[in-house]
Amino acid sequence: MGRLYGKVIVLSAAAQGIGRAAAIACAKEGARVTATDINGEKLKELDGIQGIRTKVVDVTKKDQVEALAKEHDHVDVLFNIAGFVHHGTILDCEEDDWDFTMNVNVRSMYLMSKAFLPKMLAKKSGNIINMASVASSIKGVVNRCVYSTSKAAVIGLTKSIAADFIEQGIRCNCVCPGTVDTPSLRGRIQAQPDPEQAYKDFMARQKTGRMCTAEEVAYLCVYLASDESAYVTGTEHIIDGGWRL
Repeated sequence: MGRLYGKVIVLSAAAQGIGRAAAIACAKEGARVTATDINGEKLKELDGIQGIRTKVVDVTKKDQVEALAKEHDHVDVLFNIAGFVHHGTILDCEEDDWDFTMNVNVRSMYLMSKAFLPKMLAKKSGNIINMASVASSIKGVVNRCVYSTSKAAVIGLTKSIAADFIEQGIRCNCVCPGTVDTPSLRGRIQAQPDPEQAYKDFMARQKTGRMCTAEEVAYLCVYLASDESAYVTGTEHIIDGGWRL
């Protein structure tokens, strides 16, 4: 029947990368998944997969998030995955860069959690999983100033929700990947002045000799979404191949 049989799951950033892999993995385990993204064309690629319903949603827009929440009588698991990676130090980060990153990486999780949490509280059962990063309060990373700041905030948000609602049956955890081989990463590499050297630089910091795959992160997400992790809350789950060591 699957490890997630019958669970209702809502997730963001499902069009590609970790979000896509998580949506597919959860559906394979028997969940009913609402997969959202702002990229409608890429999102359509999930149409037809049993257990997945797609919907174009901008999770930085309060009205769209609230409308999405109203479509669900209840939700067992909320995956907040949407994110943006800004490259540069604090001196390379303009106010618009700062605001955009915080809006996508942190405010979207605030909006989604605030919209769906009351439904979970009504059932005295719920599970929120936020996508953070090793580049955060866990590890200082070169040229990731605002990104790391935003992901440290995600860890703080995760612990806050977990602490506030643990006695009402709510769990909240975050996933902290290292370098994951996704279309987003490949696009950032190609955008560099010397893509070949940029790729070598990314590979040089991989102590295992390879990058993580989106599917490997999705396996961890399935565990956190399942009842197997029922006693796990308020924690950072690192999947980085030892990069932080």
